[in-house]
Amino acid sequence: MNSSIIKRLTSAGRLDRIFIDGEWLLPAGQARAVVIDPSTEEPIAEIALGSAQDVAVAVAAARRAFATWSVSSARSRASLLDRVHGLVLERAELFAQAMSLEMGAAIGTARSAQVPLAAEHIRAARDIVGSYAFITHREAMAIVREPIGVCGLITPWNWPLYQITAKVAPALAAGCTVVLKPSELSPLSALLFAEVMADAGVPAGVFNLVNGEGSEVGAALSAHPDVDMISITGSTRAGVLVAQAAAPTVKRVAQELGGKSPNLILPDADLARAVPAGVAAGLRNVGQSCSAPTRMIVPRERLPEVERLAQEAVSTLVVGDPRSPQTTHGPVANRAQFNRVQEMIQAGIAEGARLVCGGPGRPQGLERGFYARPTVFSDVQPGMRIAQEEIFGPVLAIIPYDSVDEAVEIANGTVYGLSAHVQGQDLAAARAVAARIRSGQVHINNPAWSPHAPFGGYKRSGNGREYGVEGFQEYLETKAILGYGAQEQA
Repeated sequence: MNSSIIKRLTSAGRLDRIFIDGEWLLPAGQARAVVIDPSTEEPIAEIALGSAQDVAVAVAAARRAFATWSVSSARSRASLLDRVHGLVLERAELFAQAMSLEMGAAIGTARSAQVPLAAEHIRAARDIVGSYAFITHREAMAIVREPIGVCGLITPWNWPLYQITAKVAPALAAGCTVVLKPSELSPLSALLFAEVMADAGVPAGVFNLVNGEGSEVGAALSAHPDVDMISITGSTRAGVLVAQAAAPTVKRVAQELGGKSPNLILPDADLARAVPAGVAAGLRNVGQSCSAPTRMIVPRERLPEVERLAQEAVSTLVVGDPRSPQTTHGPVANRAQFNRVQEMIQAGIAEGARLVCGGPGRPQGLERGFYARPTVFSDVQPGMRIAQEEIFGPVLAIIPYDSVDEAVEIANGTVYGLSAHVQGQDLAAARAVAARIRSGQVHINNPAWSPHAPFGGYKRSGNGREYGVEGFQEYLETKAILGYGAQEQA
């Protein structure tokens, strides 16, 4: 099935092309990138990379299309998204297999999370635009919300389709046109998504895709004077570079960046429920989630029980071939990330954290592939590297505390503020703690995920919001028309 994806993309001429103005075009240059299967470390495909010249062509196409797309009806935009949603679900298995191949997602995770949650972003944007009030009235004025313009969208390799739909869907719903730069490390699902957009009947120039490296395509998008907004999901370092490139043209920059999310377990928490759920959340997608709660902050007197439950939870994980239905955790997505995970595990050992399970190297029986051992450290001090730096791998740090005030201080004690978890049986107490945590999201007792919950960071986790109405509004400008008349209708 996996080789058939490559054959399909090759026979259709997708791997050597970019999608601009409704056409699959050869890029201006000859640059190429090799796509690596992280489970084997072997090359599986080669894709064409775009350049600043291709970005200029794509932006010009998006600018031309904006003139008509921006004034299209909300109903027609919702109708397009409805078709896109249907095609993504129709091709769900194709997307799942592609992500398993390109970034090592366990096929079960790809089927149950990577694809369906991505589809939910499309559905949510479709529903929001169908009921959103683009004109409201205040006194004798009209407050008008209008699409901001041409948007450059830069997406990462860890949740490839999910992050694409989280940006493309609300941008198009708002009436913007887009140029997408997906990660060159996981480009197959992005090419499949461009096929979906074309098959759904997206008007020429409304959606454009230029594969390429951040230093070339990302930088060109960020600096281009005809790009009105940049939305990036990536590392904090990448977000800084994008913001610097965008600053001379004073465009809007929305950034969803790094995280080091706390999971604060209160003294009254049911550990038998909270700890396994916390391990699962922290190591989901092999820990390659910016919102992963990788700092488990626990009452010191309950530390032995927490360690036992965490070790038991890790023992149930199956690390192996991502194409096997039995596998829960595949490899880390690429060599650079594998090396980073190994470096940080060694740093934890060197700094004196106590290894509960896991450690450096590959799991037993896996001699090749970017497989990392699910690792839990305990007695972690808040200032240690493994408690401060984003690892982006299957590494959990258990940090003990002596008072709830100290726990909150630890939770807030990093440069990040993207997401957080609070566990406790006294809901009022849990809410009080949640209110004190400086992060864009707080989850109390592992609630269900919602595509309508705004997502974004405090501090160096970024600015702006994605998902739901708040994410949709990132793509809108606000205009006040005075003297409009209080009861006038649009």
